Amino acid sequence: MVTSPHPLASKSGARILRDGGNALDAAIAIGATIAVVYPHFCGLGGDAVWIVADEEGRKDCFLGIGQSASILPGFDGEIPLRGPLSTLTSACAVDTWRHAHDYSVRNWGGGLSFSSLLDDAIGHASDGFPVTNSQSFWLDFRKSEVVNWPGFSEVFMPGGIAPQVGTPFRQQELAASLQLIARDGPRSFYEGELGARIAKGLLAAGSPLTSADLAATRTRQSEPASLLYRGVELLAPPPPTQGVSTLAIMGILSHFDMKQLTPGGADHIHLCVEAVKRAFLDRGLIADPDFANQPVEDWLSPPHLARSARSIDLERAMDWPQSFRPGDTVFFGVTDSSGRSVSVLQSTYFDWGSGVVVGDTGILWQNRGAAFSLDPRHPNVIATKKRPFYTLNPGLGLKDGKPAYIYGTQGADGQPQTLSMILTRLIDFGEDPMKALTGPRFLLGKTFSDSRDTLKLEVNAGDTVFAELAARGHVLSPIDRLSPLSGQAGIIARQADGSLVGAHDPRGDGVALPVARA
Repeated sequence: MVTSPHPLASKSGARILRDGGNALDAAIAIGATIAVVYPHFCGLGGDAVWIVADEEGRKDCFLGIGQSASILPGFDGEIPLRGPLSTLTSACAVDTWRHAHDYSVRNWGGGLSFSSLLDDAIGHASDGFPVTNSQSFWLDFRKSEVVNWPGFSEVFMPGGIAPQVGTPFRQQELAASLQLIARDGPRSFYEGELGARIAKGLLAAGSPLTSADLAATRTRQSEPASLLYRGVELLAPPPPTQGVSTLAIMGILSHFDMKQLTPGGADHIHLCVEAVKRAFLDRGLIADPDFANQPVEDWLSPPHLARSARSIDLERAMDWPQSFRPGDTVFFGVTDSSGRSVSVLQSTYFDWGSGVVVGDTGILWQNRGAAFSLDPRHPNVIATKKRPFYTLNPGLGLKDGKPAYIYGTQGADGQPQTLSMILTRLIDFGEDPMKALTGPRFLLGKTFSDSRDTLKLEVNAGDTVFAELAARGHVLSPIDRLSPLSGQAGIIARQADGSLVGAHDPRGDGVALPVARA
């Protein structure tokens, strides 16, 4: 089964599985296609984080996080959120495709050529694909800003006109870049003909990144962080990602009898919100472990999580005047007939990333460097060759050592919040993936569309839930049912009999596809 935010991407992965590829092969195909058909949320100029596991006990994380430039510019009070000076970090998504393909060959008997996995992506970039509601929405949302982004309008608003939903959208320069990657291999993005064109385009745009920075970009493989929740081993990526925050939330919730609660009721939402608050108190310390000590064992230790749980008042909300980082990404997941499973988040950080299209490559670069701090006392302070704090947070759940749940969501700071609702619904309440995804969600803190420090809650939670939460001191702001603010999540669940149930979020354009081999 495959699941992704776009039907064409899901079809790419399904085709690879039908052709005899494994879950990693299919995930590479999905990643390449989604980079074309969802350009507002991810692309070749972004990063990716992967978790992989199989029934033989392998469980690994691929951290495709680009490092900051080796020579940094000066900043006048703040790091720009858009434009050339926000293109501070290299892009590692393409290198994760290389790493995943090598891993597939070494460990899962992969026999498909790398180039064949890009066929659909190249075709969609060259021949075009129907513009989605999501792409149109985010282009309209930023219409007053895009005129100031180098090279953006020429690529994404040809002729100065925003493409309408359903009309064909072609990216010939991006197709040419993908063809070079298929011909010369993924490292050509960093060191080959394409890499030279990218470095030239970055220089012309005013980015501090150089050809040496591109060449130094590499995926790191590491052990996932983990936590046992109700007999399910939850896997998450380690720092500099916020994966440990999701695990901490679940570790705090493990001290409460969730099964006695009503799914989506006031008690359920209150507990999840308060667990998020406690876990996020440690989240500000997450940074690149090469530069700052990361005591993950302490953050996830049973005594620490128990203290956090005891601090929760079941009848009163804790004040929460904390900031919120916006950002967007895509989640996709795959499991094959042998149970080999992959969970991936791929991103250019904000919608439309930095807004900078690199030269004549058609590649939109990320603005992940904007996640750094300029406070010299902060563990996430910017420094050369450093990876920033990272929101990408895909997950995998194991039962008896075997993959049972593949899950993840778009939504930056909202990712751990959404996952707390999804995982409690799946594990504590036994809901199927679509029911778990459809239930009401919350979002704590400021957002790009609402600067108030409130608890955003989807209106389908109901008037009674709103009233009960308000009585506990939550300052609430209603948001639409199935609001895009609540993230676009996906789930694949393997049942006890070996069958698969999957879904992608009704808040987006995605789909989960079961696959029968030809």
